[in-house]
Amino acid sequence: MSIALSTGSASAGAATAGSHDSRFTFAVIGDVPYGDAEIAQFPKVVQQINADPDVQFVDHLGDIKNGSSVCSDDYFRMIKSDFDQFQDPLVYTVGDNEWTDCHRPNNGPYNPLDRLAKIREVFFPRPGWTLGRNSVHVASQADEGYPEDVRYTRADVAFSALHIVGSNNSLAPWTGNTRPTPEQAAEVLGRTAAVVQSIRDTFDGARRHHDKAIALLTQADMFDPTVTDPSYADYYAFQPIVDAIAQESARFRGPVYLFNGDSHVYNADQPLAAGSKWLSFYRQTAAVPNLHRVTVDGSGNATDYLKVTVDPGSPQVLNWTRVPFTS
Repeated sequence: MSIALSTGSASAGAATAGSHDSRFTFAVIGDVPYGDAEIAQFPKVVQQINADPDVQFVDHLGDIKNGSSVCSDDYFRMIKSDFDQFQDPLVYTVGDNEWTDCHRPNNGPYNPLDRLAKIREVFFPRPGWTLGRNSVHVASQADEGYPEDVRYTRADVAFSALHIVGSNNSLAPWTGNTRPTPEQAAEVLGRTAAVVQSIRDTFDGARRHHDKAIALLTQADMFDPTVTDPSYADYYAFQPIVDAIAQESARFRGPVYLFNGDSHVYNADQPLAAGSKWLSFYRQTAAVPNLHRVTVDGSGNATDYLKVTVDPGSPQVLNWTRVPFTS
């Protein structure tokens, strides 16, 4: 498969991967593999997605391990070797289980910032390029220190992979602490600023290029429907990100799709539509009806991948189906 991409500065704008193709199909997975059985089966998952003739790109929404296993270098390298078997370009969005929560005793324990540095070393050895055997160029924030935040355009859809994680975007206190450490808070502040900038750059580029839709890819579920009575104290770190998404979506004429993992149960909704509890929760003054959220199955529900087809001629632009794993 040949994809023509921009050869300009990786931080200057989104790489354009055949932006005027009539159709484009990509696969989305997340929160996998969890536990020994899924780890053993994960190479077969890769093989099955490779065997799908429609799929041209793969997105992993983070959490490459469960939250109660060791965050070791060897484990990271093992999953990276699995990722290397994807035939198509792979964009990996970092999750909390592989670094944020590694302070837990049953995870090592480790300093989460050390694990984040190792994740970047292992999974982003060539900033500005995807993983997968047919690696392609993407715009990245590597120059700012965030090689995992990448943007690209395909079939008139602007894609943006954003490093937003659960555990209150990594502000949940580490073991032995009652509040975030100064180093922890500084990391979140810098990463959040980079994410907000990437969001705004994605929308700005999409408006200038007259893209039909926008797809944001992230691990954290900022609108978790499985939490019946959410506390703002557990979500406040997402506030500036939600603000940016809401503001930019309101200024964009087409549909905006937010793909996330984290809560493990497939769900498709409009989290900031009129009547949603999340409007007042995140202090939004106006509904955002063109924002659509899709959560992929994961953890014990990781029994399928999401097969998403871009059809620029349809009003919704993106259509998807869940394809059961055969292994």
